[in-house]
Amino acid sequence: MDLLDPVLQSYPWGSRTHLADITGVASPTAKPWAELWFGAHPLASATVDGKALDSVIAADPVAALGARAASESEKLPFLLKLLAADEPLSLQAHPTLAEAQEGFHRENAQGIPPTAHFRNYRDDNHKPELIVALTQFDALAGFRPVERTKQMFEEFGVPELEHYLGLLDSVDDESSLRALFTTWLTLPQDVLDELVEATAKRCAEYGGDDPEYRLVAETTCELARKYPGDPGVLGSMLLNRLRLMPGEAIFLGAGQLHAYLGGMGVEIMANSDNVLRGGLTSKHVDVVELLRVLCFEPLEAPVLHGRVDGEGWSNFDTPANEFSLASTRVESGESVDFGRDSATIVLVTEGKVTLSSGSQTLDVPCGHAAWIPAAQASNIQLRAEPQENQSSVAAQEAADTARATGAQVFVATVPR
Repeated sequence: MDLLDPVLQSYPWGSRTHLADITGVASPTAKPWAELWFGAHPLASATVDGKALDSVIAADPVAALGARAASESEKLPFLLKLLAADEPLSLQAHPTLAEAQEGFHRENAQGIPPTAHFRNYRDDNHKPELIVALTQFDALAGFRPVERTKQMFEEFGVPELEHYLGLLDSVDDESSLRALFTTWLTLPQDVLDELVEATAKRCAEYGGDDPEYRLVAETTCELARKYPGDPGVLGSMLLNRLRLMPGEAIFLGAGQLHAYLGGMGVEIMANSDNVLRGGLTSKHVDVVELLRVLCFEPLEAPVLHGRVDGEGWSNFDTPANEFSLASTRVESGESVDFGRDSATIVLVTEGKVTLSSGSQTLDVPCGHAAWIPAAQASNIQLRAEPQENQSSVAAQEAADTARATGAQVFVATVPR
């Protein structure tokens, strides 16, 4: 067992306080901290005792991953992150495995460097992903059922959009959404400028009672101010507008359009960084490629809740084969035992814990993670520790809170 030193990713939408506060760094930070990567992605591998995790795994895949996982791939199949957003992320989706492999090899053949800003496919993997809220977390996720969307636009009453909303009367929801979304993303800029401005004006005047529609109206106004004339402003209105409370989650499979808007969460995904963007960003946008991979089937129940087992673990069940994520809360001074049969990462999001495996122990502070190779992961004890030796009044109050509430941890591994 060793502490895992993550890779910090600084993007304009990141927070200058969230990740700093959870890791114990002075805030606000000089630049926005968006993500901490606890994984072994080839372009941004975390380190263990000064060595890149992907290299550590490659040196002995069976010991690191376990015989079962190593027989399928000699690479860590998942990427665990802490994500914090103070501003909206881009409107985006991720490819299927076949699409990622084809796109990656195609761009390699074109001689596009892996780190080029205009590259779509940075690796040959797909990216199913799960995010669990640590704070209130706002998001757009998956297309809303068409009848709800038609009702919403009727309440908003935007005359300039009426010409286009007839496209929602197609034979089925998928065809309707594909027609309208494709049309909006490919309109001439002068038309978009007018439509976005008119839509934002109507949204600012909305006074209805539906809580989701109110959130959509607020979000549309915010996005229009930040990205005037961007087709993603209109496209975002077709998506489920969600407000997660801590512990609630979203799972997104291939082709599901989404955008995280604000908040902090634990994110886990297949080990990939493939993102296809359609707007709401200063980064590379490729509308043609995005439309090629999008899934237009409405996502009717996007919010996921953990399944609590008999030992108090909240398990976030998904169809992904690359990762499994569970969380638990341990009261100060108490311990829990657990074991896994493959590589495991333990991330602490509240308090401080001590991990024990045989004669070895490891302290893991809040906002940090431990790497546990499969050879050590079968029998782990986790103890929540009070935070002592605080000097300031504020720090003492924090310590008192930690003693009262204990620790919260997330455990990521490969599914059995």
